[in-house]
Amino acid sequence: MLRNSIKSSPSKTAFAKVLRKDQTPGEKALWRKIRSRRFYGFKFRRQVPIGPYIADFLCIDKKLIIEIDGYTHFEEGAAEKDKKREDYLIKKGFKVIRFKNSTALENIDYIFGELKRFLDIS
Repeated sequence: MLRNSIKSSPSKTAFAKVLRKDQTPGEKALWRKIRSRRFYGFKFRRQVPIGPYIADFLCIDKKLIIEIDGYTHFEEGAAEKDKKREDYLIKKGFKVIRFKNSTALENIDYIFGELKRFLDIS
């Protein structure tokens, strides 16, 4: 079931590889802290194609997607696109949590607190 929910086209997979090499500063900051099971042993993947979309970070075990929103998410029409994307991902059984790029750079402890709360870690 999970494999079916993350199927994507070969072109989307190729684009995800490009995005992995061209992360935003906020994505880089978060990735340094959560890669290699550094966050309470949870395995995260980055720039994961899921259907027509690419999730910034995915914890498959918890079906949790973390999105780091850069400036393009605040442009005209972006909120509607984000809502459509989030609705799609939720329909596929994922939980989505969003943070601003600036938060990942300036207050990563806040993100960790929210992730701990979201994942029910004491």
